[in-house]
Amino acid sequence: MTSSLPKSAIAQSSSFEELPPLENGDRLTRYEFERRYHAMPKLKKAELIEGIVYMASPLRFRPHAEPHGDLITWLGLYKVATPQVQMGIEPTVRLDIDNELQPDGVLLISPESGGQASFSDDGYLEGAPELVVEIAASSAAIDLGDKKRAYRRSGVREYIVWQVFDRKIDWFSLQNGDYVALKPDRTGAIASLVFPGLRLDVAAMLQGNMQQVLTVLQAGINSVEHQDFIRQLSENIGAMQDKD
Repeated sequence: MTSSLPKSAIAQSSSFEELPPLENGDRLTRYEFERRYHAMPKLKKAELIEGIVYMASPLRFRPHAEPHGDLITWLGLYKVATPQVQMGIEPTVRLDIDNELQPDGVLLISPESGGQASFSDDGYLEGAPELVVEIAASSAAIDLGDKKRAYRRSGVREYIVWQVFDRKIDWFSLQNGDYVALKPDRTGAIASLVFPGLRLDVAAMLQGNMQQVLTVLQAGINSVEHQDFIRQLSENIGAMQDKD
């Protein structure tokens, strides 16, 4: 993330003595986390998870970059086919006072269509996107521990975790305040409960068979349920405009 502090706050902080650098394990509020991050322009990625600072290690290609690219390709095709749905890569997400995260990817319904997240005046996501994805290579304990709890508490409706070394993809759905693991159907695909038509052939994704992954997704995009979803999003825009 880059600094999101108001100019007045930045000017005020510069008048004080030099801020201590961010370090793994620091316990900070989100405001203090952002102040210190701004003072470290060479820092590429850091997250505040349940009030604790985590700083990312360098990312290897096969355990992280390649599966990350495959998941984003899958989400991106769905986004292109679904007006009023937005997709982002590693955005800064301000969940609450103790959590400012950079998930590997998000899929969200636009605020204009009634989505639950919003955009701050300085362009950052605030609140819970409808769907979050994480690539858990060396970070499985965090992604399935503190991060999962933060996402659940904040209302992220679906959470996908690809455990690369275990060759496993978990897709959690928020139901009655807790995450429930969605199961593949008889064809081996998992279907989103929030984004109709978003379908994932789990075995094909794990094998790197993107042609099959995108074929299954395209079938979902061509479904009646997906067309109904697009129509509903369009109607939501009109309803929200009428309220204004």
